Amino acid sequence: MKNQRFRLYINWGLTALAVIACSVLFAFALSKASDIFGVIGMIIKILMPIIYGGVLAYLMLPIYNFTYSLVCKKTVRLFKVQKVRNRIGKMAATLVSLLLLIFVVSGLFWMIIPQILDSILGFQDSLTVYINNLTLWLSKLLQDNPSLEQAIMPHFNEAVMKFQTWMTTDLVPSIYLIIDRVSTGVINIVTVVKNILIGLIVMIYFLNLKGTLCAQSKKIIYGLFQVKTANRIVNEIRFVHRVFGGFITGKLLDSLIIGILCFFGMRFLNMPYVLLISVIIGVTNVIPFRAFFGAIPSAFLILLVSPLKCLYFLIFVLVLQQFDGNILGPNDSGRLYRPS
Repeated sequence: MKNQRFRLYINWGLTALAVIACSVLFAFALSKASDIFGVIGMIIKILMPIIYGGVLAYLMLPIYNFTYSLVCKKTVRLFKVQKVRNRIGKMAATLVSLLLLIFVVSGLFWMIIPQILDSILGFQDSLTVYINNLTLWLSKLLQDNPSLEQAIMPHFNEAVMKFQTWMTTDLVPSIYLIIDRVSTGVINIVTVVKNILIGLIVMIYFLNLKGTLCAQSKKIIYGLFQVKTANRIVNEIRFVHRVFGGFITGKLLDSLIIGILCFFGMRFLNMPYVLLISVIIGVTNVIPFRAFFGAIPSAFLILLVSPLKCLYFLIFVLVLQQFDGNILGPNDSGRLYRPS
């Protein structure tokens, strides 16, 4: 009985000591928060190429696995030795993944950057016409209510003047300044290129050694935990990988389809800035609240060209999002997330 009480007191004492130690450490961390975050930021900056490589490897994993399996199956008659087929499959899968990644990234930059610059410069040149059209449309809308027109139009004219001044004196010169800095910032460009190259090397390393890395990770888990606990951890990791990987793959495919549908739909409706807005809608379809992030800025650009086309665009985006949320998205989810 005395031994049990003694052990109880010891446990309470150790618990109180642990709580006090954690409180002291937490207070110290709060007092040195800036230094701690600075060190963490420095470590993340150093490891950023490896992080890029890991993320790219995970994104390209379905393409790599598909190409590897396809090449291994197609070369059975040509190469009887399994090791030779594995090497050729890895080489082909690595090459296809690398070329696809370069093609997608280069294509996005080729579409987005010139379109953004041309759209902004063209928008500045046609700004007077757009504002006049918007003013006439607003005046016709308010002509039956003179009191409301007198209350709104002065504020509208003031906002238009401020917007024109901002476009002329701030936005366009800032764009040229950014382009000039990017062109002359050799050190920054070299750093970015270095991170990209290291990230690509890390991606290739992870893709080709994923089996070895998974086996080593399983050995560590089984070495640290009991067999039952380790089996549960491994099964949970596999489940998370299957669900999360399916979600990422499905979301990227869904966004690609939505971007293509938006492109052809805007072409059919004769909308302005077709390529730019289609890329914006497709890219922002990946993130939550995509209708707000993608549709609102795009609708504002179209509004300055034609308020009626802006209304058509909003209806079109609403129909497109309903199709994505009720038809395309659930079908992808059922296909990709079904437990195996």
